[in-house]
Amino acid sequence: MHKSSISPNNFTFPFILKSLSELKDLGKGKSLHTHITKLGHLNDIYVQNSLLNLYASCGNMDTCRKLFDEMPQRDAVSWTVLIAGNRNAGKLDEALVAFEQMQFSGVLPNCVTMVNALSTCASSGALEMGVWIHDFIRRNGWELDVILGTSLIDMYGKCGRIEAGLIVFHSMNEKNVFTWNSVIKGLALAKNGEEAVWWFFRMEQEGIKADEVSLIGVLCACSHSGLVQTGRQIFCSLIDGKYGFSPGVKHYGCMIDLLGRAGCLDEAFEFIERMPFKPTKVMWGALLASCRAHGDLKLSEFAVRKLVELEPENGAYYVLLSNLYAEMGRWGDVEEVRRLMKERGLKKDLGYSFIEIEEPKNNVYGLLAP
Repeated sequence: MHKSSISPNNFTFPFILKSLSELKDLGKGKSLHTHITKLGHLNDIYVQNSLLNLYASCGNMDTCRKLFDEMPQRDAVSWTVLIAGNRNAGKLDEALVAFEQMQFSGVLPNCVTMVNALSTCASSGALEMGVWIHDFIRRNGWELDVILGTSLIDMYGKCGRIEAGLIVFHSMNEKNVFTWNSVIKGLALAKNGEEAVWWFFRMEQEGIKADEVSLIGVLCACSHSGLVQTGRQIFCSLIDGKYGFSPGVKHYGCMIDLLGRAGCLDEAFEFIERMPFKPTKVMWGALLASCRAHGDLKLSEFAVRKLVELEPENGAYYVLLSNLYAEMGRWGDVEEVRRLMKERGLKKDLGYSFIEIEEPKNNVYGLLAP
């Protein structure tokens, strides 16, 4: 284009900025921002929105917010980029504040705005805001399509109102695997394992093919509700190829947690030893928590030592090991652990959790490019 002596215009830059956003190339994005300013195209709202999306995609929310504040006019895309950018950056409060400010600005949200706002509500537990969004959708007669409906179910499930999510589910004309997963996951979080399993099998009967997230959801439900035999059967079906994919590290993690909680410690340990993945700290932490709950000091020691191997600079694990030895009356080992801590300059910090729960992210609610 440059070789042909054709100057770019306000229609050219959004396409280039979109590519840089997908590549998360902040350096070239900043250079292009300077180029846009010099050519006098910075006042075009489509270019401005594309720049907002670039900075948000790269996680540079300070520059994104500064550019947003300098815009003389903002539309629904501008606000949606700001909300989604803050949400993706983990700034949930800022995302909710931006959504509230949008209401006062007089700019009406669109479907993409609401999906991102609902996702923020789900992550932050902002049930009141989520209910307000649902009421807005109903008042304005919006069609509850599969994306918007699934977002509502996900929000209600994560905020502890899965009954309201089920009402949304029944009102939807179209559903996909993400919709069913949101129901199963919501029931799992509500510790209603038997109902979650029922919905999982009903999904299969309806002809919806379960995916990796579906299996994580139903296995978590079995774990939280102590449905050991059901969990074993589902996992065996997964191993046998019923669902068309092999179990991943998270599926094994669910089974280790399920068996450990139920007191099947030897079987949980066998899962760790035989699985085709290296055990993670989450797995050893889950086994440790179960061993402590069921009074197995020997296996507890083994699990803590594995955690120390994985994170030798984490003082909390040494404290756990020291306390465990004290409980066993092995005072010489207590002194050895304390010596190691002193030698490595570690502090007695117990600020950690045994088990980390990572919510599967369904990337079907992505921000629509401006």
